[in-house]
Amino acid sequence: MEAERVSLYRRVRAILKRILPSALYLPYRYLFCREDRAAIHSFLLDSEIAASLFKRLSLVYRLYVISYAIHCAHTQEEVLSFCRAILTVPPDAEGCVVEAGAYKGGSTAKFSIAARLANRELVVFDSFEGIPDNDEPHDKNIFGGSASFPEGSFRGTLEEVKANVARYGEIDVCSFVQGWFEETMPSFFRPIVAIYLDVDLAESTRVCLRHLYPLLAPGGVLYSQDGHLPLVIDVFNSSSFWQREVGCARPHVEGLGTRKLIWATKPADAREQVVG
Repeated sequence: MEAERVSLYRRVRAILKRILPSALYLPYRYLFCREDRAAIHSFLLDSEIAASLFKRLSLVYRLYVISYAIHCAHTQEEVLSFCRAILTVPPDAEGCVVEAGAYKGGSTAKFSIAARLANRELVVFDSFEGIPDNDEPHDKNIFGGSASFPEGSFRGTLEEVKANVARYGEIDVCSFVQGWFEETMPSFFRPIVAIYLDVDLAESTRVCLRHLYPLLAPGGVLYSQDGHLPLVIDVFNSSSFWQREVGCARPHVEGLGTRKLIWATKPADAREQVVG
């Protein structure tokens, strides 16, 4: 039932986007999705966010403009959750923001706006060639919908992503690292305050966690938009993976097994953390 509802919603959204001008489509998107509305209200009223109400309103408006112009595989609720994480990091905390998996650059453009407000650099990892060749047996997600990631799917070229971010986001705070994760991430050693993964594959998730989580500052946050995929859930649930390959105890992951967007806050000492 949930999968059918989501499928119907996406078809209606696609039709209305084709026939409605942005001045009408953007209010429709706001009014139609209850979860997005609640997330927006919470974001605007959150006293912990280090940005004025005007700047927050501007950010929300730009998120909708980006969603209208660029195909985005996420909800505003998901994006706002990570934007809040970026904007609530203490200003004296050292580190950049990292996104792994850019697709067409919609999320990158959105996160770049929050990074600009927080005076942070956004480092974007992507092959810009789509999903790599893989034999992972994806079939259904936890909601009953189909899950399939053939080679080359979700591809956005580096030029396409940069053009979208330049037009709709804040490209001057962005750095782009092109290549397969297993080739580019081992040579990245900069401190990180927030990580957002949208990589679909279990193996890609393992590579990102192995190389990025150790760089995450204590109190920093890790988000994954792939929490609805059983193979990715298995990675996050594997205590042996965390101990042997990441070098710490398995962290407590909010929403694991029940939500698409999951997240974890890195404890002060990950090695001594009690597994949740």
